[in-house]
Amino acid sequence: MTRVRIDLFSSLDGCTSAGGGAENPMGEDWGPLTAAYVATRTMRERVFGDTSGAGTTGIDDAYAAAFFDGVGAEIMGAAMFGLHSHPDDPEWKGWWGDEPPFGCPVYVLTGTAPRPDIEMRGGTTFRFRNAPVEDVLAEATAAAAGLDVRVGGGIGTARAFVRAGLVDDLHVAIAPVVLDRGHRVWEDLRGLEQTHRMTTQVAESGTIHVTFTR
Repeated sequence: MTRVRIDLFSSLDGCTSAGGGAENPMGEDWGPLTAAYVATRTMRERVFGDTSGAGTTGIDDAYAAAFFDGVGAEIMGAAMFGLHSHPDDPEWKGWWGDEPPFGCPVYVLTGTAPRPDIEMRGGTTFRFRNAPVEDVLAEATAAAAGLDVRVGGGIGTARAFVRAGLVDDLHVAIAPVVLDRGHRVWEDLRGLEQTHRMTTQVAESGTIHVTFTR
């Protein structure tokens, strides 16, 4: 049965990085928030193409592996694809190079749709939609063919799905840093622990993995 999943990154004070420009698309605080994930063997191999076997293999790596497991379709906002930084470039194909780490249909929510689909190496196809999140989720669920649908960033897109009651599994990796700036992860999500079962686990890196499961 298809489940809807989200993975987010937060600081101890509940902030996530605000996006930057073309040279730093996820913002300057993205590095400290994701350092433990980037250091894992799974992320080094799946995202950066490092097949040497290097990287951490503890609790952080277990969550990194789960991030990729069983996903049949992805949904993301326009900013995560990079349309805000490249609104008029017909050749723009996203931030991830010629072979993005998705390997499935990716539905990009944007007010500039309709736009032509973009097929990439490795099984990723970007599809652009301007429709209510419920409608896009229905299409992504059909495309996932029984596998899960993962909702990516940005934080506004993720919160929209949570507020609409569409998310079955929410995982937040809380890095041991204080930002005091950026986007508020928990804004408008009061009472989430009443609709989902919450668990926590502390990794060797000091990252606190918080999961909400319906």
